Amino acid sequence: MLARISMNYNLIAERTGLKEKYVRQVVDLLQEGATVPFISRYRKEATGGMTDVEVAQVAAELDNVNELEHRKEFILTTIEAQGKLTPELRTRIEECWDETTLEDIYLPYKQKRRTRAQVAREAGLEPLADAIMKQSPNVTLAQLVEKVSPLRGDLEGSLQGAKDIIAERVSEDERARQTLRTTFSIHAQIQSKVIKGKDVEGQNYRDYFDWTEPLKRCSSHRLLAMRRGEAEGILRVSICVDDEPAMERIARQFVRGNNECSRVVLEAVEDGYKRLLEPSISNEFGASSKQKADAEAIRVFVSNLEQLLMASPLGQKRVMAIDPGFRTGCKVVCLDAEGNLLHHDVIFPHPPRAERVKAMLTVQNLVEKYGVQAISIGNGTAGRETEDFVRHLDLPDNVEVYSVSEDGASIYSASEIAREEFPNEDVTVRGAVSIGRRLMDPLAELVKIDPSSIGVGQYQKDVNQTALRKSLEDTVINCVNRVGVNLNTASRWLLTYVSGLGPSLAQNIVRYRRENGPFHSRKELMKVPRLGAKAFEQSAGFLRIKGGTEPLDNSAVHPERYELVERMARDQKCSVAELMADKSLRDKINIEQYVSNDVGLPTLKDIMTELDKPGLDPRQPLHAFAFDPTVHEIGDLREGMILPGIVTNITNFGAFVDIGVHTKGLVHVSQLADHYVKDPTTVVKVQQQVMVRVVGVDLQRERISLSMKAVHS
Repeated sequence: MLARISMNYNLIAERTGLKEKYVRQVVDLLQEGATVPFISRYRKEATGGMTDVEVAQVAAELDNVNELEHRKEFILTTIEAQGKLTPELRTRIEECWDETTLEDIYLPYKQKRRTRAQVAREAGLEPLADAIMKQSPNVTLAQLVEKVSPLRGDLEGSLQGAKDIIAERVSEDERARQTLRTTFSIHAQIQSKVIKGKDVEGQNYRDYFDWTEPLKRCSSHRLLAMRRGEAEGILRVSICVDDEPAMERIARQFVRGNNECSRVVLEAVEDGYKRLLEPSISNEFGASSKQKADAEAIRVFVSNLEQLLMASPLGQKRVMAIDPGFRTGCKVVCLDAEGNLLHHDVIFPHPPRAERVKAMLTVQNLVEKYGVQAISIGNGTAGRETEDFVRHLDLPDNVEVYSVSEDGASIYSASEIAREEFPNEDVTVRGAVSIGRRLMDPLAELVKIDPSSIGVGQYQKDVNQTALRKSLEDTVINCVNRVGVNLNTASRWLLTYVSGLGPSLAQNIVRYRRENGPFHSRKELMKVPRLGAKAFEQSAGFLRIKGGTEPLDNSAVHPERYELVERMARDQKCSVAELMADKSLRDKINIEQYVSNDVGLPTLKDIMTELDKPGLDPRQPLHAFAFDPTVHEIGDLREGMILPGIVTNITNFGAFVDIGVHTKGLVHVSQLADHYVKDPTTVVKVQQQVMVRVVGVDLQRERISLSMKAVHS
């Protein structure tokens, strides 16, 4: 068992490219119940300073290795039950750490539907197949059938059954399968053709009506587009190689000589290749290429989501939020600095009612009455018109106007979370509140919405949904813990993502806060029902308490290091609060004298950074933005125009930019910079403010082509 555990450490280290010494310690921490955020933030000595991404890689590979272990146990049990588990076979399985090889080993013993080969075996033809496979030149087929086959009077039937058995053996042979895999990995082509009669219906896929390219060069977005067309019944997609040379390579492994038996073996090899082996490997490459495309699409989605969650917050200010509309009017809500709903109303500044004066007075009165400091306007239908209307009002100079993405707001407004928060308000009020809160703190509000509904990423409905949900949830957890959470104001939905908590403890914290008032210290968390020492250890460093009894409670310094900071303060003959407030005192500290067996320089450097700027929000400050006032509709655009825009989504083939005309423009990857760009996420970020040049407008298809080349933001 110890040897197997050691093998797992080696395997994870090899797969991640990380040092085994640190992998071992990360695995041990994970198995003790530590979370990825906690390990990467508070156990840097144990990890050798691994980033959260690297710790997450170790955690993911640990899951993969554990799954492989479970699979091996199942395979061993299955083969043993068949009475076919030899000591050599057991050793091969136990020492196998490659999933594909493991499945090849298992394939001959795998329970399968009743095949032609199985029927032949039941007829007693396996000895005949064995005899033919020897390919002896000194015996005829008729002699073999007469001597070995139980169907002595049926030469044709006997040979067909024997060939079926040989064909299945060929298809299940490890060497043959690996040979064909090698051929596929080098030469496989992906082909896509339109299904007859689907030309008109499938116009969105016309680029793939007759498409062929090497599979290894097929980008993830093209592959996913073809697979979507296939799922919708528009395209027929296949992955194949040139059969003749591939079949010859397989045949050389089985055919020996040129006699009656070897010719039968050749026929069986060809049948096994066409009927069983080639379709099996083709399906395998279809699945693996889809898996790779999914992983790439999920990577892009995760990157976009992270940038969106970490978008600049306005902070705790009094906000008016407007959910725009034409016929049904614009829903207006006023929120206090904590995001609580104070008032809601409806205005009709646009046709068909066009009550502009009344709408103007309503907005101005509400701004004055509730001391509004910022206005958040949804960017959906009537968003640009509403923004223009508000910007032309006589408002105080300190009131900034912002356009905010509405993606997912309707999902939130109809959700159980929204009903729980606002049981007496309708969906329009809830949606407007969400638009306002997104401006104040995007992270705190967006955690309430299914990430796949937020409107970033590519082909999110087409990828593996289990893998997508896991990656997105991990991303939300990472962002929440990187920013930190105000323990006394955070919703239970935000608290759910804090390291070591989860839905149940988050609910208990909110209930305790409601019954006992705000927390005065992190220690008080231990009074929360069912929140034990382990949960406290994992969560405390990510929870902030402003104005509490312990100044370090509003920092990322973990309570386990409070005594160390207090010793630093005593050595400087001051209090902890004075040490945090006076840089000259901190500058006198030689952190090396505080190194111990438990605390190294990485942790000490983190502590000093936190004492310099306790509770600092890592997100960038929010900057005001305005679209070009001369552009409102796609028809207003002209080639050569240089316009301000906001990046709303990033894909492998480029970035989509909102320039205020209801249709997002595409900056193709080739137009993102004056140099070659392989990965668009290295050049632009979601919510980034950019300047773009209009290079093409297709009014009929409502497509806008943009460029960022030689355009300076």
